[in-house]
Amino acid sequence: MLSGEQVPSFHQIGAAHAGTVIYPPGGCCGPRIQPDLQLVLLHTGEMKVAVDGKSYAIKAGHAILLAPGHHEMFVFAEKQETWHRWISVHCGEWPSSASGDLKELPYIMPIPEEINRITDLMLILQAEHAAESEVMRSLGYAALQLCKSKLSLSKQQELHQSVKLAKQVIHQNYAQDLNLQQIADSSGVSPEHLVRLYRMHENTTPIKYVWHYRVLKAVELLSHTGLTIAEIAERCGFKTTFHFARLVKRQTGCTPSEIRRTCWTGE
Repeated sequence: MLSGEQVPSFHQIGAAHAGTVIYPPGGCCGPRIQPDLQLVLLHTGEMKVAVDGKSYAIKAGHAILLAPGHHEMFVFAEKQETWHRWISVHCGEWPSSASGDLKELPYIMPIPEEINRITDLMLILQAEHAAESEVMRSLGYAALQLCKSKLSLSKQQELHQSVKLAKQVIHQNYAQDLNLQQIADSSGVSPEHLVRLYRMHENTTPIKYVWHYRVLKAVELLSHTGLTIAEIAERCGFKTTFHFARLVKRQTGCTPSEIRRTCWTGE
C-alpha cells in the first residue's frame, strides 16, 4: 500500500493540476504512458481502464488512482456520455524505494467527498495559480494523503465500533467544546485506547480529527453562505478568528477570505 514513505512529501511535488472532460458515447483516450500520480473521478457513465494490458471496470461514483510509468488505455460508455474529472500530481523522478509498493496501483474506491471538494477548489483556483504554485501543490498533496488514508483503511478490518461512535459524536457536536475524555466516554473506551484506534483506522488522533472536521464544515459555510468569517469561526467551534484562519490555511492552502472570494462569489 502507499505508506508514508511511498506518498511523496510536499517538497517532492513539483506541480499539481485538475481537469474535467465529457466524452461522447463510444469515446476513448490513449494509448498513453502515465506521467504522474493521477486520480480519476468518474461522475457519470462508465469506463474501462487497461493498465499494462490488465482491464479495470470503473462505475460512476468511483475513482481510480493510477501510478506513473504504466501503459494505459481508456474506453468509455458506448451508449451515454461519460463525465470524469482528475487530479494529477507530478513528482519528477520517483525514488526507488517507492516503486515496489506503487506497483500495487491502480486502486479503485468510492469517490470520497473530501476529494470532490479538493477537485472543486483546484479547478477554481488554477485559473489564477500555476500548477507549480504552493496553493496547487498543497491541494494535490492533500488529495494524495486522502487516497493514502482510504487505501490503508481498505486493507484493515471494518472500522472499529468505538471509532464509529467517536466520529458520530464529533460530527454531531463539532461546534461545541470537545475534549478527549468526553469523546472516549461516549465511545466506551479509555482515552488512551481511543487514540490507538484512531491512529490505526484514521491515521490521526481524535482531537486532530475534530479540528480537521471543523475546517471541512467551515469551508462549506464559506463556500455556500453569506455568514461572516467571525460567525463561521464561532459556529464551527473556533475560539478566535486568528486560530480559525491559521487552521484553514494549513489544511486547504488558502485563507478564509480567498475561499470566500473564489468559491462563493466566483471571482
